[in-house]
Amino acid sequence: MDNPLRFGIIAGEKSGDNLGAGLMRAIQHKYPNCEFEGIGGPAMKALGFKSMYPMERLSVMGFIEPLGRLPELLRMQRQLKKHFTDNPPDAFIGIDSPGFNIRFEKSLRERNIKTVHYVSPSVWAYAEKRIKEIKQAVDLMLVLFPFEEAIYLANDVEVKVVGHPLADSISFEDNRDIARTSLGFNSSDTVIALMPGSRSNEIKRLGPVFIRTAKQLQLNRPGLKFVLPCASADGKAQVQSLLKIERGETLVKLVEGDAQDAIAASDLVLLASGTATLETMLLKRLMVVCYKLSPLTYAIASRMLKVPYVGLPNLLAGKLLVPEFMQNAVTEDNLCAEIERLLDDDPQRRKVLVRFEEIHREIAGNANERAADAILGFCQT
Repeated sequence: MDNPLRFGIIAGEKSGDNLGAGLMRAIQHKYPNCEFEGIGGPAMKALGFKSMYPMERLSVMGFIEPLGRLPELLRMQRQLKKHFTDNPPDAFIGIDSPGFNIRFEKSLRERNIKTVHYVSPSVWAYAEKRIKEIKQAVDLMLVLFPFEEAIYLANDVEVKVVGHPLADSISFEDNRDIARTSLGFNSSDTVIALMPGSRSNEIKRLGPVFIRTAKQLQLNRPGLKFVLPCASADGKAQVQSLLKIERGETLVKLVEGDAQDAIAASDLVLLASGTATLETMLLKRLMVVCYKLSPLTYAIASRMLKVPYVGLPNLLAGKLLVPEFMQNAVTEDNLCAEIERLLDDDPQRRKVLVRFEEIHREIAGNANERAADAILGFCQT
């Protein structure tokens, strides 16, 4: 290729930023002079990505919540569309954030710009009619897990299974003692990580019940220790405010930044459904998964849901491997009972951890390079 390759990318949250950075690094290894622009976060910007808007402006989840931000999102979409239409990239890559990216990809594809979507929307979980919209918007779908491939093949959408970069980056070795030393815990401590999510609305919904659960658990088991990783300074301030309201300031150790040390240092993780459940599984830690949305969003989602599970470990296993609590079932009594059961059930714990390692080996395999090769091959067709 005589001219430098140029890619448009939009990533709307931290997990997308990490995926984008891994993809960029793999492409740059083959084509060092590539150019990348659109919307991305700190990991992508550290590799030379030009972000035209702060990534945080796209971090909205649910069916109802984005409506309050609709004018801003539409304005961003118009300006980005004009930019990429006036300066067509070799390909546009939407990373996750399907509520924004799928519509945006459709508008670019109508202008003969090649489109790639990286991370499948949950078409296997909700109404499959959404696949028609994807088929109109996406030239190439990159999926993370093998179970996602069949629905695209059945609908004549070009698809590549690339695996998940986390499965490559997380070691099969257990680094519990190293993580505990870095966080100030003893090897003999029983540690529970609390992970209510990184978005403000997730912290608002799950943070209070997680803190109350920790208080009740410590009453039952005075030696328990708790750690809560915060993805940002704003998230940390929000959690500190909740701890003050719940009178739990001295109960939980807060850490800011990468959550992997907190997960690795723990015996069990209480967390929101999402990518963190995959991370916890790959680090071989027990978990209790919670899923809680606004009442109206949940009323819509629950009617559309077509699969019996929401946690990635359960979806990958094809059965209930880790406990899930949804909406009104997310109470401190339920969570305490389940956590204490898991802490005491050695045979079940060993069985679950063996299956975690099996799944880890099944989905590992140079995901960044496979995604880069798929995109570069697509650009050359």
